[in-house]
Amino acid sequence: MNPDMVAELLRQLMREAMILAGPVLLIAVALSFVLSLVQTLTSLQDQSLTSVPRLLAIALLLLAGMPWFLSRMTAYTRLLLLDLHRYLG
Repeated sequence: MNPDMVAELLRQLMREAMILAGPVLLIAVALSFVLSLVQTLTSLQDQSLTSVPRLLAIALLLLAGMPWFLSRMTAYTRLLLLDLHRYLG
């Protein structure tokens, strides 16, 4: 395995990680922004007001997107296993 192959593997890994983590992070950031805005406008400073809805939204997103997440991960794993002979020697 040469350095170019390692760099390509790492590039693919980072790309898949960003694609899989992107929706979860976007939902968390957007919901945090909206909830912070609501807290500021209403002068409510309760920590559970931001934590609970954000956790519920992320859990719902993960449940709804689980087939997509699993198909992406299995496709990437299949790609790695099919090219395993190239990486070993």
